[in-house]
Amino acid sequence: MDHFQQEHPTYQVIKTWKKQFPNLTAGITTRHGGTSSHPYESLNLAFHVNDNPQDVINNRKILANQLGFSLDHWILGEQVHGANVETVKSDSAYVGAGSTPDIPAIANVDGIITNKRNVLLCAFFADCVPLYFYDPSSGWIGIAHAGWKGTVSGIAKEMVKRLNQEGVLSNRIHVAIGPSIGPQHYQVNHLVIDQIPQQYIEHVCVKLDHVEDQYLLDLKKLNYLMLIDQAIKPEQITISQQCTFEQDYFYSHRRDQGKTGRMLGFIGLS
Repeated sequence: MDHFQQEHPTYQVIKTWKKQFPNLTAGITTRHGGTSSHPYESLNLAFHVNDNPQDVINNRKILANQLGFSLDHWILGEQVHGANVETVKSDSAYVGAGSTPDIPAIANVDGIITNKRNVLLCAFFADCVPLYFYDPSSGWIGIAHAGWKGTVSGIAKEMVKRLNQEGVLSNRIHVAIGPSIGPQHYQVNHLVIDQIPQQYIEHVCVKLDHVEDQYLLDLKKLNYLMLIDQAIKPEQITISQQCTFEQDYFYSHRRDQGKTGRMLGFIGLS
């Protein structure tokens, strides 16, 4: 059974975490239960894909009501496929960043961490890897958007490093790797493979026979190995086996040839 389980038609939660940590809300949305029209039907949560902005706002309000985190307490980053991480402190002005078209997201970041309660850290996905972080000892949480560029740039390492800087010990951090495109559908060429650190290549890449310069890449496993190298305990890493390309209740940028919506990954501590 997958670690990410349907809680409601609109979203999945990290079931193992929900049992362990009742005050933690963490998961990812599906594409169902919203108001958006084709090709974004129906619960698109992102403004930047050219959906009707009012439909996106309605969708966000639907989710906010279901999760119990009001929209003005959401925090979103700009997401530029990099490895920059922002720390949101208790007195931060970032609360509400990116929640509506009028409030800018945090510029130039793909990862956010905080120890602030009653805020929802959010990131958008449609094949890229969602990474969730939680230290039950200190109450620090984090979320990161790990596409191939962010992954090879080391966003998983940077998230752990930033948590370490806040006094969080690596061996206390629980990490969840969420639904993303599976290796059987993630075909890339040498331009991607050449940027993967050498020690990981044989573990995450498969060269396709009889096809020039084409490989299958396991992005979830690459992030997993990078987390292990940051002293995260293997038994504290949860990995979803769901593939966004295969499951039609998720948006998939590759499957839908770029014309699609975005799921929202979320984590918050009440």
